[in-house]
Amino acid sequence: MARVNVFDTTLRDGEQSAGVNLNRLEKIEIAKQLERFGVDIMEAGFPASSQEDFDAVKEIADTVRNCSVTGLARSFKSDIDAAWDALKGGAEPRLHIFLATSPIHMTHKLKKTPNEVVETAVESVAYAKQKGFSKVQWSAEDATRSDYDFLIHVIEKVINAGADVINLPDTVGYTTPDEYAKLFKYVRENVPNIDGVILSAHCHDDLGMAVSNSLSAIEAGAGQIEGTINGIGERAGNAALEEVSVALEIRKDRYDYQTGLVLKEIKRTSDLVSKLTGMQVPGNKAVVGRNAFAHESGIHQDGVLKEATTYEIITPKMVGIDSNNLVLGKHSGRHAFKQKAESFGFELSESKLKEAFRAFKELTGKKKEVTDEDLFAILADKQTENEDVPKYDLKAFQVQYGSINRPTATILLTRPDGEEVEKASTGEGSVEAIYNTLDELLDEEVHLQDYQLSSIGKGRDALAEVYVQLTVNGQKASGRGSAQDVLEASAHAFLNAVNRTLHTKQSNVVKEAQL
Repeated sequence: MARVNVFDTTLRDGEQSAGVNLNRLEKIEIAKQLERFGVDIMEAGFPASSQEDFDAVKEIADTVRNCSVTGLARSFKSDIDAAWDALKGGAEPRLHIFLATSPIHMTHKLKKTPNEVVETAVESVAYAKQKGFSKVQWSAEDATRSDYDFLIHVIEKVINAGADVINLPDTVGYTTPDEYAKLFKYVRENVPNIDGVILSAHCHDDLGMAVSNSLSAIEAGAGQIEGTINGIGERAGNAALEEVSVALEIRKDRYDYQTGLVLKEIKRTSDLVSKLTGMQVPGNKAVVGRNAFAHESGIHQDGVLKEATTYEIITPKMVGIDSNNLVLGKHSGRHAFKQKAESFGFELSESKLKEAFRAFKELTGKKKEVTDEDLFAILADKQTENEDVPKYDLKAFQVQYGSINRPTATILLTRPDGEEVEKASTGEGSVEAIYNTLDELLDEEVHLQDYQLSSIGKGRDALAEVYVQLTVNGQKASGRGSAQDVLEASAHAFLNAVNRTLHTKQSNVVKEAQL
């Protein structure tokens, strides 16, 4: 079977999803899980876009050793320099350069002639090759709406300049499977020096065809497939890597191709990305949705009980779903808890492990059964929590609510300077009363942009998880909070978002002092 490389862009294109705002620790955690998942190339970010993104890309490149880490760059020398500085410590540092080639982009966005586009593309690739990157990938942005003959011309030129991978992205999700296959075949047949490079497919899902287009590209000669976990990304998202990989596995009779992905890591990777980005996976999502292996119809249930393959083409075990979801209990010790954390892929410091174990013990006193989902939430929260940074800490709260009374929240809070403060305020609802009170207690100017509530697991004692998007002193921030009580989870999410901005501010102060 032919081997297809997997290029994951969850941390770059995926993070461009509206409302997603990952911090450094969250990016590192996702990167380590992507490494366990077995991706060949990991696009860690856009180093030239900000100091924060540069630092995250650099740390990921310095940490991940079992796959190639790449960064995005525009066709500017300054972007390429920033990418090299961030990636040079990686095991196999790559660069991903892009430049638009469609008439609509060249005319209205770049304001360049076709000849100027070719000249810019060639210069940037040649400059990148001089820097020392192990591989240079060049993307013809909006390739599917480009003139085929112009594509042939510019691709030949950038290959001569040193490009190792040529990406033909369906940037706006415009093409169809047969059209995309024709594009790849045309490029393979008409670019004279194409045999020396790998062709890559990058598909967006605006018309719901990203996965189908990706599979068509593979059949038409793409040696690399690009996408994200859960299909997150700009607008309607990217091709979902878990769907492409499982399709290749299940339909081996149809597709004579394979990837190096570890399929049993799919569910864990999906859950981590969903939790840290705040983007819930729809119940009917292929492969990883909660209903993917649920059978409601009596006819279906009967068939599955007699023979699973009657209605299940994918086994839960294949993608890492354990049917025995009940785990540690109130009598479990710290050693067993640590082993469970390691089985999830978490490597917590001693202090964070101690805090997570304490949170677990508190939960066992409240819940009859503690599940893998509960533990995963506790561990993910602790692993991505910043330590040793002054922050706002919720000490106690109380909410008075009644159908004929205006909700009132009283909150006791410890400020970053260690001072304890207490206030009460009202709102139209209990959550609003809490947020109004917090707003009065904080020194920051905070505005709520979005609020999402979901449950972790099932049953009346399930944990509540709240995800919020705020602007804090004009800076966008997101926060998460989980607890058995919806109101407590809401308060934690709000403070988590605020504290994240304080950590960023503190980091910037430290960097300025070092400079």
